[in-house]
Amino acid sequence: MSDMNIDEIEKLDCEERYEIFISIVAEEREIWVLVNEKNEFLKIHSEDHDFVYLPVWPKAEFTQYHANSSPQKLVPKSISAPEFFAKWVPGLERDGLKVGVFPSRGTDIFIMEPSEIKSDLQDEFSNFGL
Repeated sequence: MSDMNIDEIEKLDCEERYEIFISIVAEEREIWVLVNEKNEFLKIHSEDHDFVYLPVWPKAEFTQYHANSSPQKLVPKSISAPEFFAKWVPGLERDGLKVGVFPSRGTDIFIMEPSEIKSDLQDEFSNFGL
C-alpha cells in the first residue's frame, strides 16, 4: 500500500479499497471522517437506494483529497478505533445510518452496516494480536 499513490488507489474497485481500509485501520487504529465548521460529520444521501451513509477513510490524506473536491468547507477528523466501536457504531445504528467505506471519486462504494465494519476490524485486530 505504501508504494501506491492516491490516484492509483482511486482506480481500485470498492472491494480492493475495502481491504486496504481494513488493513490500514488495523495498523493505525484510526478512522477518518469529514466534518464541517460546526464539527458536524458529513452524511451522504443515496438517492438511488434511499439511505444515508457516513463516508470513512483510513488516512487523513485520502480524506483531505475528497474534502478538496467538495463544495462545502470540510476538514478531516480522526476517530480512534475504540471510540468508533463504543460510540459511533451504536449511534450510527440508532440513527439508521450505514457506512460508506473508503469512497473514491468514482461511483462504486462499499456500503455496510456499522456493526459489520466493527466485526471485520475486530477480526483484523486479532491478527495483530490486539
